[in-house]
Amino acid sequence: MKSILIAAVVGLIVSVMLTPYLIKVFSRPGFGQEIREDGPQSHLAKRGTPTMGGAAILIAMWVGYLVSMLVRLMTERGGGPTASAWLLLYLTTGIGVVGFLDDFIKIRMKRNLGLNPRAKLIGQTFVGVTFAIGALLFKNSNGLTPGSVRLSYTHDLKFITFGAVGFVIIAVLLIAAWSNAVNLTDGLDGLAAGSSVMVLGGYVAICFFQFRNACWALPTNSAAYAGCYDVRDPLDLAVVAAAAVGGCVGFLWWNAHPARIFMGDTGSLPLGALIAGLSILTRTELLLVVIAGLFVIEMASVVIQVAVFKTRRVRVFKMAPFHHHFELSGWAETTVFVRFLLLAAVSAAIGLGLFYADWLSLTGG
Repeated sequence: MKSILIAAVVGLIVSVMLTPYLIKVFSRPGFGQEIREDGPQSHLAKRGTPTMGGAAILIAMWVGYLVSMLVRLMTERGGGPTASAWLLLYLTTGIGVVGFLDDFIKIRMKRNLGLNPRAKLIGQTFVGVTFAIGALLFKNSNGLTPGSVRLSYTHDLKFITFGAVGFVIIAVLLIAAWSNAVNLTDGLDGLAAGSSVMVLGGYVAICFFQFRNACWALPTNSAAYAGCYDVRDPLDLAVVAAAAVGGCVGFLWWNAHPARIFMGDTGSLPLGALIAGLSILTRTELLLVVIAGLFVIEMASVVIQVAVFKTRRVRVFKMAPFHHHFELSGWAETTVFVRFLLLAAVSAAIGLGLFYADWLSLTGG
């Protein structure tokens, strides 16, 4: 528990202190955010706001995790970084590089679209494939690898298996889907960062609970063993998630309305990859649909809008993603932010409730 708290506090401090420096750096001429002309007119005033602030979250996550590991190594024997943590950090950082290149092209070319879809897909696919392959390697002394070839809810579903190739394909699809879902949500001041805090906070709790109820740590004759978790490195995953929570909260201090800096794709894409990676490594892929319900709604609104418009030439929403529909309906941006953040919190709470309820049903609690 101490490692988790250290990671969160250090991540928060680094993010709060680093973001103002990034604001100064990215406030230089030529580094401002471009705004869609067809969006809410109130957003046009944000043109020129510095972007790529997501770099602060990534750096805070790394520093928070490494400091936590250093303290652990100095105070405990063993307990260094694990394969699961390195894989998760690699995935988040790799997708972050793709997002950074996307942002850099946007601001240098003075257009709202950055990397072309093919280049972005190639980058996401490469990082996703290498992450997925690594997740099937690095077996520990208990015979566990970071990833599993079975589909999971709160545990592996024994009747659905993909095989190694199928797992890699599913992992890449999940990473791409969640990355783009968070990216679509990043349209209001603080919304992506605030919602990510809810989801990542939920995963801190899940990972710590899995650590306390790991199959390799419980007697086989105990009641709790029936609901135990075969997750390779749950405590280390909780530390990474906690460091990211601290980074998001620190960034939110400067990103809250009126935002002084945007996270850009440098932040939104890796945050989506991070939660996708957590779902894969904690074996909760299906549960994430509930925990990150707001991101699902935002993504679904875009899919519905495009599908209906292409087939019937009518718009279901005034604008997609969903949050812009309410802005164009007359809601203040802060009102949309607060209500959507409440939805994110409720979704995360329901997800945690389902996770705990499943454990109770298995253990007879």
